[in-house]
Amino acid sequence: MNAFYDASRYFRTRRTKAQLFATRQHVNVSAAAFHGPGRPKHAVIDSSLFSTTMPDRKIVIIGGGIIGSTTAYYLTRHPRFVDSAVSVTLLEASSQGVAQGASGKAGGLVAKWAYPKEIVGVSFDEHVKLAKEHGGSERWGWRFVETGSWEGRGEPASGSAPATHTREKSLEKTLGLSGAAARKQKGLPDDLLWVKEHLTDSYSPMAPTGATAQVHPYLFTTSMLDLAKEKGLQLKIGCTATEILKSGDKVTGVEYTDANGSGTIPATDVIISAGAWSPNILPSLPIVGTRAHSIVIRTPPTQAIAPYVLFTEITGLGRGVNTPEIYARPDGTVYACGPGDDSPLPANVDDVVVESAACDVLLRNVSAISDELREGVVEKRQACFLPVVSVGGGPIIGQASPGLYIATGHTCWGISNAPGTAKAMSELVLDGKVRCANLKSLQPSRFL
Repeated sequence: MNAFYDASRYFRTRRTKAQLFATRQHVNVSAAAFHGPGRPKHAVIDSSLFSTTMPDRKIVIIGGGIIGSTTAYYLTRHPRFVDSAVSVTLLEASSQGVAQGASGKAGGLVAKWAYPKEIVGVSFDEHVKLAKEHGGSERWGWRFVETGSWEGRGEPASGSAPATHTREKSLEKTLGLSGAAARKQKGLPDDLLWVKEHLTDSYSPMAPTGATAQVHPYLFTTSMLDLAKEKGLQLKIGCTATEILKSGDKVTGVEYTDANGSGTIPATDVIISAGAWSPNILPSLPIVGTRAHSIVIRTPPTQAIAPYVLFTEITGLGRGVNTPEIYARPDGTVYACGPGDDSPLPANVDDVVVESAACDVLLRNVSAISDELREGVVEKRQACFLPVVSVGGGPIIGQASPGLYIATGHTCWGISNAPGTAKAMSELVLDGKVRCANLKSLQPSRFL
């Protein structure tokens, strides 16, 4: 089972006026300060007093992956967010910046047929809205794609060991058919030309047109972060949260370490969205990490790669069936990922080990069904850890205790479900209630 496609088994604050007026005890503002018909356009404001006014809410997000960065975006866009009254700080442990884990190394699939159903609908709709509002097509590679299941045989590269799998039976199914008829019988779409027709046994769509899209996950995550920073988000890179501080049941802050030593950030609300590393902050979280490798191939510029995402079953490359996932991207690259493994989770995302052999096998497998991929240049060989709920189900989204919130355990669907999760978290923190979806089955009390 591929780590990035677990679903294959299923076939697949603006504050209130009263609050604003209450701050006037700290600021010498005459009634004329609020412009309007018949009101003076000038007011006397003692701006030096602003520095002594502490925010009413100090929100700290732990983890700068797609969940944390998108949550920061939605918090800073919430109607109750006012930067003079609410502060949002994001802590990212990597010294390289945000999206260094699965959020930067995933395939980027966005699907109406993802799971769990509680969050999928709102997430897909929010993806569409975000792309329209912020130019997602140009900024983070948003587009709709076709998704299908491809089954067939691999063609070993010249000089490779001969395949041991018998292939004649599938070839004989199409004997006597014209080229067009054979292609139609196999189910291959007319524009899916970057996989070899003669190696194809069957192709079947996994979802209707319009039900699947994609983003470049790193570009999406960093875009959400940049948009949140425009509204006042404070970002701390290379900052590892070590403990959540409390006074009784009330959250009071977060202890952290960085290159300069250790420190404390005051907090009224803490959101844990550190992916597979979330149990480092809250050990009772039933989250484990599954490592998955991937590669990114730059295809020849003369070769057109139609927008398809393929979940493959490839025989003929030795024993067994190989099941890489292949994602064509609009920038002329193709992303491919393989199955997961149980490699131990390192202390920091910067310490994730990439096994060259795993990437070599992945390249062999996808090159065996496509000349475009075989002739391409590998730009990236990478690995990441997916956060998996060890007791089943998930993700875990909601309030664990007063001022402490959880948003992790999204497995292979973190990219798809990030906007819905983030919107729900912003509502829960600033409104006190999730309004966009019913997430009772995902609340932390069911897992902790």
